[in-house]
Amino acid sequence: MKYTYTAVFTNKNGKIYARVPDLNGCITTGSDLVDAIEQMEDAMSAWLCVAEDEHLPIPPSTPQHAIQYGANENISLIKADTYKYRALTDTKVVRKNVSIPAWLASAAENAHLNFSQELQKALKQRLEIAF
Repeated sequence: MKYTYTAVFTNKNGKIYARVPDLNGCITTGSDLVDAIEQMEDAMSAWLCVAEDEHLPIPPSTPQHAIQYGANENISLIKADTYKYRALTDTKVVRKNVSIPAWLASAAENAHLNFSQELQKALKQRLEIAF
């Protein structure tokens, strides 16, 4: 799933502190603004993956103009893609037993197709995962 939220960035003592007001507890830090944005992309993705896995409510994104922030703070839209995050971080492989017609199995074997790769491609296409 793809999400976009507004993050608030605060510069304190040479460090950038970041938070997403809509996602309770989604906070991180960075050495500079670019690093803080990258860290927030990771923190948001992890927060959202846990919420998806635990079937917790995922709040809607507050419109950026409604986000409250201080004079020494900046805001930025941050995107998170939980499918992409899972592909990068959850590298364990699971075995699935599938049943297909014998004629289709023979045709695929004669074409030297890799069943696992073909199933992965088909599932990504069906789920509209483009990476």
